[in-house]
Amino acid sequence: MDGKEAAVNGLTIDIERVMAMIPHRYPFLMIDRVVDVVANEGCVGVKNVSINEPFFQGHFPTRPVMPGVLIIEAMAQTSAVLVVHTLGAASEGKLVYFMSVDGARFRKPVVPGDQLRVHVRKERSRGNVWKFSAEAKVDGHLVAEATYAAMILD
Repeated sequence: MDGKEAAVNGLTIDIERVMAMIPHRYPFLMIDRVVDVVANEGCVGVKNVSINEPFFQGHFPTRPVMPGVLIIEAMAQTSAVLVVHTLGAASEGKLVYFMSVDGARFRKPVVPGDQLRVHVRKERSRGNVWKFSAEAKVDGHLVAEATYAAMILD
């Protein structure tokens, strides 16, 4: 893939690179890879939802559903990868903290066997504060959406 094609299609960041970029670890790492990364614009976080996820033991034992707050967390982690990719290696290891979550809507349950695709778009940034919008989809169908702000700290 040449530079022009990469700029259009974005690049893929595998799990090892994700873990180098953000501090989250199992069982709280909510993305398996990030695809279609375009610096300063957006990307798509991918989470393969498995029955082995620890939260399914209690949410809910007879009908496992991924908690909405963890879908929002997947959005935040995807955004953090975008921030680190945009700012470069000097930003690796910095923490990205939520400042606000607005307009969160949950449209359909996410269950074991689903592949959650979190489409994140940077709305704006000023200094160390960034604002994003995100849509989470399963099989192309919207399951959740939100806008949120985050702050990058050392």
